[in-house]
Formats: sequence, structure tokens, C-alpha cells
Amino acid sequence: MILIIGLDGATWDLLDPWIERGWLPNLGRIRRRGTWGPLRSTMPPATLPSWTTFMTGMNPGRHGIFDFTRRELGTYSVQFVNASFRKSRTIWKHLSDAGRRVCVLGVPGTYPPEPLNGCMISGFDTPVTTRADASFVAPPTLAPMVMAMGGFPFADFQEFRVGKAWYRKALAALLRGIEIKTRLAKALFERQCWDCFMLLFGESDTVAHHFWKFHDRHSPRFDPAGALEWGDAIQRVYRALDAAIGELIAAAPGATVLVASDHGFGGAGSKAVYLNQWLRRSGWQKASRAASRWKLGSGVKRLALRTLPAGAQAWAFRLHGGSWAGRLESRARFAGIEWAGTRAFSEELNYFPSIWLNVKGRDPEGVVERVDYERVRDDVCAATSGLRDAEHGAPVVRRAWRREELYEGPWVHYAPDVVLEFNLDRGYSYTCLPSTLAPTPAAVRVLDPAEMKGGKLAGMAGSHRADGVFLLGQNQVGQGLVNGTQIADMAPAILASCGIEGPRCDGRLPGWISADTRYRPAGARDDHHREDCYSDAESEEIASRLSAMGYLQ
Repeated sequence: MILIIGLDGATWDLLDPWIERGWLPNLGRIRRRGTWGPLRSTMPPATLPSWTTFMTGMNPGRHGIFDFTRRELGTYSVQFVNASFRKSRTIWKHLSDAGRRVCVLGVPGTYPPEPLNGCMISGFDTPVTTRADASFVAPPTLAPMVMAMGGFPFADFQEFRVGKAWYRKALAALLRGIEIKTRLAKALFERQCWDCFMLLFGESDTVAHHFWKFHDRHSPRFDPAGALEWGDAIQRVYRALDAAIGELIAAAPGATVLVASDHGFGGAGSKAVYLNQWLRRSGWQKASRAASRWKLGSGVKRLALRTLPAGAQAWAFRLHGGSWAGRLESRARFAGIEWAGTRAFSEELNYFPSIWLNVKGRDPEGVVERVDYERVRDDVCAATSGLRDAEHGAPVVRRAWRREELYEGPWVHYAPDVVLEFNLDRGYSYTCLPSTLAPTPAAVRVLDPAEMKGGKLAGMAGSHRADGVFLLGQNQVGQGLVNGTQIADMAPAILASCGIEGPRCDGRLPGWISADTRYRPAGARDDHHREDCYSDAESEEIASRLSAMGYLQ
């Protein structure tokens, strides 16, 4: 049996010192006798594509998932994606088809749940409120048990208006969520024997996003007053997770244990980047005369998210029915752009900074001729070196990637034309924010102290990093520290540890997997089933949830 424990956003920057001090004894025990190291995420290190790569072994160009949303081809609109948009088979399906008993709990990108030889509870991108129901529990007959044990909580509490009471409630909710999930997992262990069991904890990601400024005394967002009460909040969550890992290992004696994260974590800096403002200042984009109207609309959205109670926010997302949520999100991303005078534009996603070209024949009001596509894209990539930090003159962009340099496969066309990799500013990340909400015309500016106090509309205190973690504990002594492991390698490693054939995939079988496994590469098998789009009501629920969690501005 293999027991997989996902720690969303876990980083060696935290684990290393806390293991050395003895604060995480169970993780420390796995590391001392096992195989461990950094785990390189997708580029960019975003939640949905990285976990999808984890569970398929394929890069986003093959599995088709780049974000929580994707652009609808031939439009300036976006739609919310779910597991039916995934084009590659999961390891859960391969294991199930081979007769293995599989249980998967809380992994993002698994709604709607696929039928397995076992059970599945979908992750936080499911379109229900905060507790399990039959729509994202498979088999549905498992839902009453899940509900009776407290549901499967998501960390989707309102995260815009923050203060002492909010931080106290948030930390308590995170610790309570770890307890509920662990209790549910142990109950499922008692019901059946499993060949593969995975439980994902999102609490490690959420606590780092919001409490990093209390933990890190060097952060430009450091809050010394708040640190007196919450300076150990991240540590408390990690200690609770370590205790949960101990309980799960005890419930699965003799199991191979794999602990992994989808990306790492670090601190956010004090500077905001407005990509569309930079594109305008550089001559690539023209602002619409309606820009002020869109700015007003975005301001109303921001005011509502700051002032409405959580229940009223969800109600507001459903107010108009139809595809209001998708229209609102599309307008928020593409507001104020005069397409006829625009060659390049950005969706300005903080976790996925990127640039699209406005291509004639591909986009409704495209102006870049197809024959000029590569030349214009090269020019945009070269121009990004001119996006500079006004304080010290250093470039903001470390590298501008053409999408084909990052992804390979039949679905690359769903990726932005250019993906930007930002530099760190003295070890801290820049925060990409919507130009419609920028108070000045500057492309890069220092946030006011009030803007760095917390809440997601000005960016969070912690942000993703490329290197996550993995630890593998088996009966025999492992290989210790190994480098160079990619997140796509996890799929063949998991299949091999279960002794079954796996598909050819982008991930490679790591050398630290036991040699006696019966893994043999097989022909690639992709899923090309019908994309089952969210209903209008479900899209509005997802929009509300993702806005509450900070993925939508």
C-alpha cells in the first residue's frame, strides 16, 4: 500500500529548521530513513495545473489544465474549468482499472469525481458551499458518512476584511479542518484495506498566504504587533499536520509513505506590478474610453468584497443569474482595453503573470497578422526587459517564456502566448494587480502600508515558489537527499510503487524507486471525453469561492 499525503504549498524553507529542532517528529523520522528533496513544480507554480500534473504525469500542454479558468477561443471571455476538461488519464484511474483499491480525498482538479474502484471526495474547486454533498463524493452513498463526521471543510472563509478577530477565527478553522480530515481518513481506513490512499491538506497553503507577515521578521510586510499573537501560527499548523501524518501512518502500518507539495512558498514584497499599464506605456496596448467606467465597476466589486458579509457576497455572485459570474470575471480581466489599438494584453493574474497577443483571425478584434505572430511575440519578450523596478532599476521579469518553451502537446494553444517569470525583490515576490484598480499610472509602485496589512485585493503576505517538497518512506532505508525531481515524476513513481504498468508520460521514473517494482512503460492513453462545463449557478459558486480564496481579484 502507498499512503500519499499532500501538503499544499509546503516548503523546505520551513520544514528544514523545524525538523532540525524536533518540532516535526514524524516528518523528521521519514526524512532520516527515507528519500527526500525539492520537487520542482509546473511553470508557473500554480495550484490546479501542478496537482493535475502530479496525478497524470503529463505537462499542461498534454493534460489541458493551465488554470482555474481558460479563455474561450475566439472571444475575450473566460470560462471556469473542471476535471472534465482534463485530457489525460489520472493515476487513480490506472490503478482502479488494474483492480487496485483507491481512495482520494480533497485533491484540487477532481470535480466532478471520477468513478473508481474505491472512493473520491473532490477538492475545493467543487461548486458547493463548505461541506460535502453527494455531488462531489463518489460513490454518493458515502456522503452521509462524510457529513456526519463534519463534512470535508475547505479553507474558503472570507479573506478580504482581516483583523484580529479574523486571524483568530481563521487559525482556529485551519486547525479544526486538519482534525476533521484526519478523523475522516482514519474512519475510511477502518472500513476497508486500500492499495493507494491520498489525503490532501490545503491548510499549509492558506496559513502561509495570510500569516507569513507575522512569521518572517525580514518581510517588508512584517507586522510586529501581530507577531506577538500569531508569530507561531504557521508553525502551529505545520505541527498539527505533522501530528496528523503520525496518526495516518499508525492507521496504515507497513505502508509506503509519500509526502509531497505542489509548489513551495515564500514572502510577498511591498511592490505591485500592473502589466496592462506597462503595455500601454510601452505602446503595445491602447486604453478604451470606457476605461474609467470599468474602473468604477471594479471599484464597486472591490467595495462589495470588502464590506458585504460572506453570505451576501455569495448571494451577489448569483444575483443576475445566467453567466453573470463569467461575464464579471471577463470584464474584470479585460476592462478598459480598446482592442482595435491593442497588440498585446494581460489577464494580470498574480499567480500566473502572462501576456496574450491580439491576433487577427484568432481573436475577435485582432490586429496582429498571423504572418507577424512570431516576430511580434519575440518583440514583446524582448521588451519585458524594460519593465524595471523604479527603486533600484533592476528588471522585474527574470524571463519571458514563449508558451512552446514550457509546454508540449495538443493543448498548448490554451496557454497564454507569453508566460512571465518574475524576479524576486530582495528575496520577496512582486504582486501582480489589475490595472483597473491602480491609483497611479506607474507600471511598478510601492504599496502603501495600509495596503499591506492583509486581505487579498492588494495581494497576500505569502506567495508561491517553484520548489515544493517530497519525502518517501519505505520499509528499507532510502537514498537520502536527491535533487532534480519534477512534479510530473510523481505519477510514474506512484504507479511503480503499486507494481503496475503505467503510461508513457512526461514524468520519468525516479531512480530512488525500489528496483523490484514491475513498472513497464505502456502506450500513452489520453481521455478525450466531453467537457462538462459548470452550469451557470455552479460557475457563480466557483467564482464566489475563488474570489474568497484570492484567485480572482
